Amino acid sequence: MSISVTPFTSENLCYGATWKIDDKQQLAEQVARVALGYSRHIKKILDGINVPIPASAVSSEAGAIDLFTVEGTDPSHRDGWLFQTISYIAAIRQDPNGIYDSPHMQHAAKGFDGLKLVVDQHSGSIASVVIFEDKATTNPRPTIATKKDAKGKGVAVWDEFRDIEAGNRQPLLTDKISSLLQTVPGVDIDQAIENIIWHETRGYRVSITVGATHSTEDGRKRLFKGYDEVVDGNLNRRQAETLHLENLRDWLSDLAERAKSEVIKACNDV
Repeated sequence: MSISVTPFTSENLCYGATWKIDDKQQLAEQVARVALGYSRHIKKILDGINVPIPASAVSSEAGAIDLFTVEGTDPSHRDGWLFQTISYIAAIRQDPNGIYDSPHMQHAAKGFDGLKLVVDQHSGSIASVVIFEDKATTNPRPTIATKKDAKGKGVAVWDEFRDIEAGNRQPLLTDKISSLLQTVPGVDIDQAIENIIWHETRGYRVSITVGATHSTEDGRKRLFKGYDEVVDGNLNRRQAETLHLENLRDWLSDLAERAKSEVIKACNDV
């Protein structure tokens, strides 16, 4: 298994899981699969099913390698894409029945980092939507709560969630939900959107890299302090995920090189 997840609940603040990378090489293979455009394979792969890469993947090799390549000297965009993909894999590991928006296929793409439609396992209907924010950072608390851009505008996760809660991202959210619903057979898209949007059945999922300071129960409480004020209501609206990594940039750089090699190997083998 590439990733294992350990659930936690922090009173009424949030719930979620800590992640542990059990097999980095296997993770690199899965990330490479996503980079080649086959994110839909991940669920079967996590179920232990061998899914061959189609011969047409050769045409995607150059684009996939670009995703693992740093533009200039700042690795943050590449690392952000890598972490978004790890988050996608971890999410499917946690809930294989969800319907997921695939990771962006370019660095620093606009929009939500991820999106999940929650399926009611009894009725088969769409119960809610979960909006993802994925952050690979060495400064987790400011990234969560206080980060500002060069103009002084708040760009922390809490600012993003407040904006969505205020309805300011509603057209984008509706459009993304519509696109995802088109992949679900037999669903009344307009009715599903109405149920999700009108009844505001949305939740949030923040995933972030942490060091030793925030890898304990008390550390997570400090890290996610204020979540219940930004997103009020039931606990199940506030999901929080952490991955403890020391030497973050070096670790992600190594993962990128492993995944790049897996892309080349896969394309040579088809």
